[in-house]
Amino acid sequence: MSKGFAGHGTTAGRTSRRRILRLAGGALTVTALGAGLTGCEDELATGGAGSTPPPRTASPEDGKGTEDGKAPAPLWTKSTSAQTYGDNDELVAVDGVVIASGDPLAALDGATGAERWSLPGGAVPGAPLLLGAGGSTLYLASGKYDGNVIGYAPASGKETWRSHLGKEYRQPRPVAVDGTQVYVIAEILEADGSSRTNVIAALNSSTGKLAWKEQRDLGTEQNGVHAAVQGRYLVYTDFKKNLTVRDTATGKQVWTQKTTKTSYGPFVVHQDLVIVPQGQRLQAFALSDGAEKWSVEAEQFTTFREPTVLDDVLYIADSGRTLRAVEPQTGKKVWQSTALKDAGAQVPRQFVRVGSTLYGATDLDEQGGVHAIDAKTGALRWTFNDKSGDFHSWLVATDGKHVFALHGKKLHALPG
Repeated sequence: MSKGFAGHGTTAGRTSRRRILRLAGGALTVTALGAGLTGCEDELATGGAGSTPPPRTASPEDGKGTEDGKAPAPLWTKSTSAQTYGDNDELVAVDGVVIASGDPLAALDGATGAERWSLPGGAVPGAPLLLGAGGSTLYLASGKYDGNVIGYAPASGKETWRSHLGKEYRQPRPVAVDGTQVYVIAEILEADGSSRTNVIAALNSSTGKLAWKEQRDLGTEQNGVHAAVQGRYLVYTDFKKNLTVRDTATGKQVWTQKTTKTSYGPFVVHQDLVIVPQGQRLQAFALSDGAEKWSVEAEQFTTFREPTVLDDVLYIADSGRTLRAVEPQTGKKVWQSTALKDAGAQVPRQFVRVGSTLYGATDLDEQGGVHAIDAKTGALRWTFNDKSGDFHSWLVATDGKHVFALHGKKLHALPG
């Protein structure tokens, strides 16, 4: 599965309101999450059965679109219980199923859309769905808000693993996972039930036992954290303009530095580099010491969106609707395309790839949806939009055969 998006009414160079709401969501109380934002999501979602486009003739393969250049018809469309805030890790496809964050948490058969299993309580709104090595385990923060982190078999929904950080910590959320550990961030509770600090910890993915824990600096937050693991390095960013690297074996901080811009979305780690969009600049830093290795600049008054590395190529769009393919180790341009600008199309902020086609998901916009792009040239092939007018941003995931496009509570399966 390829991971590698945000909000509503985004304009050039400005962070979307949906993205800020998504990242800030964890700061709300449990009551507010249950009766406030979640209720708002359900109330405002406008997509209905009538919003699904009528079926066309048989869909072509490899993202080529129909003969008239239109998007292929969905293989199936299903209503879901999705409660998403527009981040990449709220939709996953693995082991024959596709799962969107929601309550109940439901796994749909990738080929037919039929429900395979359902989990009452579901996922915590705004918390990621994290897949372990090989997609064998789906790690979730407990929807019961009881301090547990739980692992499930994606194909069956059966619980396979459980861990509890301790009663002195509130609602640990998994932020990253590798072959041996699950990394979580949790609030440290004071005697009066309040919290001013938080902890980052590693849980053994076999036993559930605590491997290590480290208190983060005063003033840091447990919300708005994006993380990735590469070998011995755990890397994460947060709302406070921090880029931090820790040793996965001990939890000790290897280095940290301030970024020039607040990072609201995912970054990428590739080999020995961490690559972070910083407004008009895309910067690559060495994982070992934080030294800058290369940077790419967008045009004046434009800002980079979220990057994705697929098949050793980094894909990234900017607010000026220029799409780039870049060598992640050097920053050298593979190609640069203005096809989105030429078509008046919206900027994609999440990518997956199937064969020779790159699929990019956008924020809500009449010219947005899911773009199918030639991965070798950047040419725009077609754009799929369900015309529902739903205010949620689009999310995409792939199982290598199909492309799953989530828009609000509507999940569409497109041919890969």
